[in-house]
Amino acid sequence: MDRMAATRRVIQRLTIALSFAGMFLLIPMMLLTSGEVVGRALWNQPIPGSVELSSYMLAVFILLGVAYTHQVKGHVRVEMLVSKLPKRTRLTLEVVTTLLSLFIIAILAWQAWVIGLEEKTVSDMLRIPQWPFRMLVSVAALFLFLELLIDLVDSVGRLVRR
Repeated sequence: MDRMAATRRVIQRLTIALSFAGMFLLIPMMLLTSGEVVGRALWNQPIPGSVELSSYMLAVFILLGVAYTHQVKGHVRVEMLVSKLPKRTRLTLEVVTTLLSLFIIAILAWQAWVIGLEEKTVSDMLRIPQWPFRMLVSVAALFLFLELLIDLVDSVGRLVRR
C-alpha cells in the first residue's frame, strides 16, 4: 500500500507541476494581448505574430491543465440520474466509465505521439514548428491517463470494500 500511495503522490505532484508550468504562460499571453490591443488602438500597428503566439500559449495552458483539472474534479459532471441509483450501481458505473475513458485517452495519447513524430509543418507567420505542440497533446493525455488510473484504483477499491 505504501508503494501505491508513493506512486500516487508522485503522479499528482507531476500533474500539479505541469499545471503550474501552463499557468506561467498566462501572464505573457495577457501582456501580449494587451500590447496588441494598445498597438492597434493607438498606433494602428498590430504586433506581428501575436495571434499565432497567443493561440500556441493558450493551447499549452489548456493541455497542461487538463490532468490537474481532473485531479481536483473540476470537470463538469451531471449526476441527476446517477445520484438516484444505489451506491453499488453508481460505483460500478464509475468503474465502467473510467475504463472507457482510459481506453479513449490511451488512443489519444498514442495517436498524438504518432502524429507528433510525423509532423513537419511550421506556422504561417513565425515559422514555429508544429511537432512540439502535437507531442504536448500526447504528454497531456498521458498524465490524464495516469490520473484516471488513480481514479480507477480508488473506485475498484471502494466497490470491493462494499
